[in-house]
Amino acid sequence: MHENAVLSLAGIGLLAIACQWFAWWVKLPAILFLLVAGLLAGPVSGWLDPDALFGELLFPMVSLSVALILFEGSLTLRLHEIRGLERVVRNLVTVGLLTTWMITTVAAHLILALDWELAFVLGAVTVVTGPTVIVPMLRTVRPSAKLSHILRWEGIVIDPLGALLAVLVFEFIISGQSSEAFGHSLTAFALLLAVGVATGIAFGHFLGLVLRHHWLPDYLHNVAVVALVFAAFALSDQIQEESGLLSVTIMGVWLANMRRVPVEDILDFKESLSVLLISGLFIILAARVELSEIQGLMGPAAGLFLVIQFVARPVKVAVSTLGSSLGWRERALLAWIAPRGIVAAAVSALFALRLEQAGLPQASLLVPVTFSIILGTVVLQSATARALAKALGVAEPEPRGLLIVGANPVARTIAKALSEQGFRTLLADTSWDQLRAARMQGLATYYGNPASEHADRHLDLVGIGRLLGLSPQAELNALASVRYRSEFGEANIYTLPPKAEGAAESRPDKSVAERRGYTLFGRDITYAKLASLIAQGAEIRSTTLSESFGFQAYQERYAHKAIPLFAVDTRGRLRVFTAEQELSPAAGWTVLALIPADARPADATPPGTGAERARPDT
Repeated sequence: MHENAVLSLAGIGLLAIACQWFAWWVKLPAILFLLVAGLLAGPVSGWLDPDALFGELLFPMVSLSVALILFEGSLTLRLHEIRGLERVVRNLVTVGLLTTWMITTVAAHLILALDWELAFVLGAVTVVTGPTVIVPMLRTVRPSAKLSHILRWEGIVIDPLGALLAVLVFEFIISGQSSEAFGHSLTAFALLLAVGVATGIAFGHFLGLVLRHHWLPDYLHNVAVVALVFAAFALSDQIQEESGLLSVTIMGVWLANMRRVPVEDILDFKESLSVLLISGLFIILAARVELSEIQGLMGPAAGLFLVIQFVARPVKVAVSTLGSSLGWRERALLAWIAPRGIVAAAVSALFALRLEQAGLPQASLLVPVTFSIILGTVVLQSATARALAKALGVAEPEPRGLLIVGANPVARTIAKALSEQGFRTLLADTSWDQLRAARMQGLATYYGNPASEHADRHLDLVGIGRLLGLSPQAELNALASVRYRSEFGEANIYTLPPKAEGAAESRPDKSVAERRGYTLFGRDITYAKLASLIAQGAEIRSTTLSESFGFQAYQERYAHKAIPLFAVDTRGRLRVFTAEQELSPAAGWTVLALIPADARPADATPPGTGAERARPDT
């Protein structure tokens, strides 16, 4: 028995990682493959029986897992950012949320013949979307920047709010059933709110003080956060039953809005424990679903899914966008994209267990119906949203922007030159001093590791299709190259060589392309060389070639000391000089090159062309 349990736990972990990897490879939400894996492992093959494997620990494990999920979601909810959002986003997560809840509730009651109590719970559970499913879909769909921002922030904000609504509805139902008097039910519900809010604020504020004053070493931050989340949940539940989920949600919101607290750092715990925990939880929950229940509900569940997709979401968007500047094409795409995610699955499983214990009829239907809605929204919207965005004319054109790893002087100089040519650049770095210098030059920046889980949630890649690895840290360039190779394609990954050609044995071109992308500018053009030239006064100049002044004449003019970096062809496309591919700019092309201080001719205007422009790095 012990050996079987160990094999089962190890198998769940391997399945979870395999699903996450495959989802990353095909650029689809991981929740789809986790659901399929759970169904195959559980009801189809019979290999995994969560109730037999975990026994009485199943319910506490699900509860603690949901607590972590809600805490992580609420930790991204910053009130000052919400106040600055457009009115459309505010409407989507308030009036729109209530609209979806009511339509889904009525449809569940009429189509599935659910009791009103269970219909209200199901309606509340299925209003959430969440960034874990929205972000991967947006990267595939690539809608316009405006729509991308709306959908991204709706997913971030509605996750904790929707889960909180589900918790409150559930608690109200349970309180009402356990009391004969309606007044006593309201008192019990008010006590739940008071305990949950007070406990959440107390733990959130205490954790904020710990982080602000550095009372713990950095290596204990992640473990301490998880332990305190579990403690807040357990203590709140002990004082007032079912208030734990509310307390951890309030705890995350409070902590996220405290001043001078490094909240971003503790979000990294999701990269390790939470990814494995959430993935494993989804497999376990899917394995508990009975195929007979799914088969018996296929017709009604499909009807409810159609109402959510074609009635509830469009009505929500129509109500939320009244009086806005959005056109009908933009509203149509907003009305199509709203996949359900892991929070809906986890909360539905948790409530199903509680409702079954409370003796509520039809409680077992909550999980299969929710899973059917998740599967339907993810599959349908992932397969059709990109084509719909193109047909409506609200998809981003072929991305011309560049994600630049590093905000050092070399990266800033190159980014400024590319920006002046009309190409969007986004510099990512973990050095605040370097980013501050970039922002003073008017460059867009991202503070953090571009290959991190945080970047997956917050890095805005709308309109960006290439990566330039310009960090002096070769390992970071290589890591970013591997991370974005499937995102942008191998042909759009470029990094500086870690060493000059003569410093070490050169690698085969195939290995370079697979691991680091194409080698920028030449095998002997390292970061150290570029930084040294810029420090000595080298400038990036743009020169337009002509029939009488071709590329060969251009090189001779600077005695072959100019370092060609990029070229813009006659169609406005950016070409990159690399060590693997020979680039021959033609007449009408604009060449961007780094000109050393000792290579500038006296006459800065080459014959037969327009004015040459210099741009020193400030």
